Amino acid sequence: MDWIRLTKSGKDLTGLKGRLIEVTEEELIKHNKKDDCWVCIRGLVYNVSPYMEYHPGGEDELMRAAGSDGTDLFDQVHRWVNYESMLKECLVGRMAVKPVAVAKENHEKKPLNGILLKSKLPDLPAKEISPSYDWFQTESLVTIVIYTKQKDVDSESVIVDYQDGCFRAEIVINDYSYLLHTELSHEIQEDITARVAEKTGKVEIILKKKDNVSWKYLGHPLENHNSFTAHREKGLYYRKCKLVSKVDVTHDTKLYCLMLPPDTHLQVPIGQHVYLKLTVAGAEIVKPYTPVLESLHSDLQEPLHPHNKYIYVIIKIYHTGLFTPHFDCLQIGDYVSVSSPEGNFKKSQLQDLEELFLLAAGTGFTPMVKILNYALTNTTSLRKVKLMFFNKTEEDILWKNQLEHLADKDRRFEVEFILSEPTCEWTGKQGRISLPLLSKFVKRSLENSRVLICICGPAPFTEQGIRLLKDLNFSQEEVHSFTA
Repeated sequence: MDWIRLTKSGKDLTGLKGRLIEVTEEELIKHNKKDDCWVCIRGLVYNVSPYMEYHPGGEDELMRAAGSDGTDLFDQVHRWVNYESMLKECLVGRMAVKPVAVAKENHEKKPLNGILLKSKLPDLPAKEISPSYDWFQTESLVTIVIYTKQKDVDSESVIVDYQDGCFRAEIVINDYSYLLHTELSHEIQEDITARVAEKTGKVEIILKKKDNVSWKYLGHPLENHNSFTAHREKGLYYRKCKLVSKVDVTHDTKLYCLMLPPDTHLQVPIGQHVYLKLTVAGAEIVKPYTPVLESLHSDLQEPLHPHNKYIYVIIKIYHTGLFTPHFDCLQIGDYVSVSSPEGNFKKSQLQDLEELFLLAAGTGFTPMVKILNYALTNTTSLRKVKLMFFNKTEEDILWKNQLEHLADKDRRFEVEFILSEPTCEWTGKQGRISLPLLSKFVKRSLENSRVLICICGPAPFTEQGIRLLKDLNFSQEEVHSFTA
């Protein structure tokens, strides 16, 4: 919170005494030192020198964009951060012309937090396969039809929101997004239906008219309406969700249930995360979380809450943290902003799989919940699923009883708990992620078995795990790490 206090102190953080200026390329390049560091993000220039000591990634990461356009670097690591709010007191002005790019073609590419930056985005799909839309109406309904021209579109690919008269529909197609964004010409009821014909890729969104009158036009186009662009170029879109329940999972972790607005259609795909946003002391704080299921018990007849209307998140409360103490103080009925899903895990990675290994530490277990459930339910070729779950103490283990129940019920599933700080009563394995542990646990049943290994936890755990799996001769395609 020290940075927030500094921004509210009235101190001149730009060095320009409140003036906003137009910044040329030549001027931007001059400000490339730690005590005089300007960075351009999406055409706006900020003096980030005062922020150096507060940056979680350290000064060196900020200096990579010093005196240049840091948009690509920012999007690779911090796309979810509301930099406009966080750095508003550092705003120098707007670029006069296109700024100098961070990376030159002849420079050696270096990984940023483990991600290799690309010099440019892949070309957009050919115009003839870009989606299109049409609409028609009856006396009481308006149907918007989107022709995606793709066969791998399902209900999880469709996100629909209606807020304050504005209709927004996003269709996620591989790494691209097709967006309809319009201010409707008439009011509609809250109940919106989305249907997908997976074989043809046709999406139908059905709106119920509030008044049974004929619409002369659908509405007034808003920003990026009828656009088809790379998904990573789009900013995050949020909607307000109501907190409807919170249940203790462990001594410091809870399961929260958030209800989507009635006029939102959103299903978080397997292995993807959302961002939760709260305003704390006048600043927006954003954190990523991977939604889970209500329960691992597949023998429940009906879920308490339908998965397409509710989002469940397991959150560990850090009492000295910026976000979680405030989130835990929310009362039932309070609202929190929830983003559209993000992430690069594809359900297709589980197709035709024979062996699935899950390596999780602490709340890094959350991405594994839906993966585990989907694989055991839908992957018919699957012979074995093994979860190696690392925690400090036994009381830290999330859903221990449910995991043991699942292992008893499904002979394909095996779970191993490893503790780093066990009590003397603990009879299971202990230690941290290591080559001896992994070499015994992650073994192919057959030489040519189709294998996927998913790993998630604190950054040191994940990085060490990836190195060890490489030492065990697993290919890059066989390992998926979750980072946000």
